[in-house]
Amino acid sequence: MLSKYLIFSVSISFISWIVGMVINAVLMKTDYYQKLSKLNFIVSKGLNKKLGLPYFKWIVKNTPFKFFNPNLKLKTKVEYSELVMLRKEMTFSEISHLAAFVFVGGFALVKVIGGQYLFSFIIMVINTLMNLYPSLLQQENKRRIDRLIRRYGC
Repeated sequence: MLSKYLIFSVSISFISWIVGMVINAVLMKTDYYQKLSKLNFIVSKGLNKKLGLPYFKWIVKNTPFKFFNPNLKLKTKVEYSELVMLRKEMTFSEISHLAAFVFVGGFALVKVIGGQYLFSFIIMVINTLMNLYPSLLQQENKRRIDRLIRRYGC
């Protein structure tokens, strides 16, 4: 039974990436998107470290996950315009993962309402790892890119 919950949770999280991109494409056409692009849930480096974001970053950089979005790599020498485009790509990825997180959260909510608390818990653990953490990582990377943009854009 536990394996059934895990398989469903991983599957719905993978599917949510596509749903998140579709939702993001719709949101991009709204005025609200500018506000979303400036989101910063966790500003503190210390809290990011306590949440294990450096470990998650290592996993993304050193496993096949590094091939999922090759547009999010920073070259050694970059120009201002490349930094701006990289930030846009990071914003797209971040908001797509947030939309995906909310989408999968709906499934977990349905399971809670149905009294399937363990199933809901497993869904949310997998959802956090596959959608929330990537979004938090993009927010951290965006802050670093913003510093470079300010430095080169002056």
